[in-house]
Amino acid sequence: MSVLPVVTSKNKKPASLEEQFKLTPNLSGSNKSLVEYQKDAWKVFQSIGFPTEKEEAWRRTSLRGLQMDVLQQPNGDAETGANVPEELIQPLAGELHGGEILLSDAKTVIQLNEELSAQGVIFTDLKHAQIEAPQILEKVISASKTYQEDKFASMAAAFAQNGVLLYVPRNVVVDNPLHSLIWASGDKMLNAHQVFVYLEENSSATYVHESSSSHDAGGQNLHAALIEVHVGPGAKLNFVELQSLGVKEWNFTHEKVNVERDAEVDWIFGSLGSHLTKNFSDLNLVGEGSTGKMSGFYFTNGNQHLDHDTQQNHLAANTTSDLLFKGALLDESRSVWQGMIYVDESAVKTDGYQANRNLVLSEKARADSIPGLEIKTDDVRCTHGATVGKIDADQVFYLESRGIPRKEAEKLIVEGFFDPIMQRIPFEGVRNRFQNAIEQKMKEY
Repeated sequence: MSVLPVVTSKNKKPASLEEQFKLTPNLSGSNKSLVEYQKDAWKVFQSIGFPTEKEEAWRRTSLRGLQMDVLQQPNGDAETGANVPEELIQPLAGELHGGEILLSDAKTVIQLNEELSAQGVIFTDLKHAQIEAPQILEKVISASKTYQEDKFASMAAAFAQNGVLLYVPRNVVVDNPLHSLIWASGDKMLNAHQVFVYLEENSSATYVHESSSSHDAGGQNLHAALIEVHVGPGAKLNFVELQSLGVKEWNFTHEKVNVERDAEVDWIFGSLGSHLTKNFSDLNLVGEGSTGKMSGFYFTNGNQHLDHDTQQNHLAANTTSDLLFKGALLDESRSVWQGMIYVDESAVKTDGYQANRNLVLSEKARADSIPGLEIKTDDVRCTHGATVGKIDADQVFYLESRGIPRKEAEKLIVEGFFDPIMQRIPFEGVRNRFQNAIEQKMKEY
């Protein structure tokens, strides 16, 4: 009797991310424009592949280890949504809020000052916006094309079950800050959302937006987000973002801010959480005399991997941009910052600056810093710089000589390192959150 050879799958090629991903979006709703927008995004998602390390933007960030086949979509089951920590819903910008939004799989809370509502300000979630402000929602999403940029951008747009809409009419000044929190609850979930911000001419607002999730998830989650901001002529926006996702989250976010003539945006980032983050942030100065400031803070530990890709696009004359990103790294964590200042042929009298500073606190930690310039006209001033270093031994020695224990001395030096970023943050609550995060991570150092 002959014995047939046993065929094993030992050398079987692992399934690709495309093969693993089996989810389909819910492409139905009460707002025709939003449904068509999601359908277009789904078509883009189906037509392009997941990014690979062969692409320059992804060369330093690998998707190996991402498990698409385990992902589920949130179903609104309150039992799957962990309670939101109380400290996350405390005021971050003073005692008063002009408005507050909390979105989770289990709960939605929407609050807006009655005076602001009477002035035409809209601050609500996308589900309510479809019914209460369909024309404004259509206006906002009609100019939104970021979903075309890559697989995760189209995923966020197609699969988003909810999100935030902020609309400020012409000449309206929102004095008290607005705050939103998206809580990505559950386990082995695809959590997708969108944020739309639209300021009309000569308006102003301060907006703090946070994405967070539990650190107790049993399996990995995927967080996909789109954030699109329009700052109209002469308008001014203070925009603060906090990312404090859990340690099992794979976070992919695409953000775009368009700044019109003589308008200003002060854009502040804080990245503290996630297992892996790939963040694309585009500042587009599209109107003459527009100004944009970008300030970033990140602190990594464990095996965290945070990759921030920033674009300062000067597309009109007499525009100004100023970027400062600072990060500290512990353990075996890694950061990547890739920055580009682009100056269009029409953008004479441009003033662009970018700098990335990194403090490496472990022998196994790594920080990659890649600044860049692309200038297509004369009569501009553009500069960039990047540094990676360790704690200065002389500074430690000086503080120890004054009776300060070594660990406390190093903590003070790290706090001092981040101080230029902290000084750019106009809110005590946000600064306190960042400083508490520094203290917590320094305890592990």
